[in-house]
Amino acid sequence: MRKHYLDNIRWTVVILVLIFHVFYIFNGVGVPGGIPDAKNIPAFDTAAAVANPWSMVLLFIVAGISARYSLQKRTSRQFIKERAVKLLIPSTLGLFVVHWITGYLNLKISGGLAHIPKPLVYPFSVLTGIGPLWFIQVLFLFSCILVLLRKADKNDKIWALCGKANLPVILLLFLLIFGSAQVLNMPVLTMCRFGIYFTSFLIGYYLFSHENVQETLEKVCLPMLCLAIFGAVLYAFRYGGGNYASSDCLESMTTNLYLWIAVLAIMGCYKKYFNNETAFTRYMTKSSFGIYVLHYPVLLIICYILHFHFDFPALCNYIIALVVELIMTFIVYEIVKRIPLIRFMVLGIRRKA
Repeated sequence: MRKHYLDNIRWTVVILVLIFHVFYIFNGVGVPGGIPDAKNIPAFDTAAAVANPWSMVLLFIVAGISARYSLQKRTSRQFIKERAVKLLIPSTLGLFVVHWITGYLNLKISGGLAHIPKPLVYPFSVLTGIGPLWFIQVLFLFSCILVLLRKADKNDKIWALCGKANLPVILLLFLLIFGSAQVLNMPVLTMCRFGIYFTSFLIGYYLFSHENVQETLEKVCLPMLCLAIFGAVLYAFRYGGGNYASSDCLESMTTNLYLWIAVLAIMGCYKKYFNNETAFTRYMTKSSFGIYVLHYPVLLIICYILHFHFDFPALCNYIIALVVELIMTFIVYEIVKRIPLIRFMVLGIRRKA
């Protein structure tokens, strides 16, 4: 039986990412990748800071759970083949079709375009256009490593052992999260945090894929939610107004304790209150991957036009960017998924969805 709450977590976080990236592009706290000197609202930087620690960790945990369920119905060969089409194709071939726009605008905004010979502009734009596609590239890498781990543990002893975990053990996994946040972090591209993301993926696969573990989180969801809200307030006071992508923030004990409590709270609350399906959630479940893949070049075009060609107040820029992003991303997705070769290269869809 399909666990709808996992689907609902996935598409909810994707929508959150769309909102987050509006705040990120207009950020005024020194997070690399935004538009320099953009009109800024500090409260939105704080909101972005509060969501930043746990959002991608949660996506990797859900991806790990989904990988477990997928491998129960598929061979390792089938699993990797499917992941290659869905993840690797869009994050490589898609760069040549759509995401070069991200690279081009980033080069233009940063002033780097002036130093690149014209014949090399497109190749450089392709190479620098990865943007949020890093997530699906890393997810493909983790999927390959997982297959190797499964071969090393043919009797599934690790997964069976993790199924015995009780609430204290689950809470103490914060120490593992905190430890993994200290390793395999890129020095400049701080969003590439291989240690904590791979750990989260494995926790999803080995631990949270157990029904009894999910039920444990459901039972304590409201106390965990209260703790998460309290943690968010403390975190906002501690890191609000600063660079929330800095190593000092991301590797601190405060940040990682808050993100772990938030993850447990969201997992439990969604299982208890959002484990259902409607026509809307069914559509969002089917579309969220494509929305994630396509949203950033759409948003960057909007923000570039707003910043360099208009002089609206800061609040107007945020509102216009978010509204137009949401509308146009869904429109672009619906168009792209209907074009045979393009939908394969950009979305990994072989046939019309």
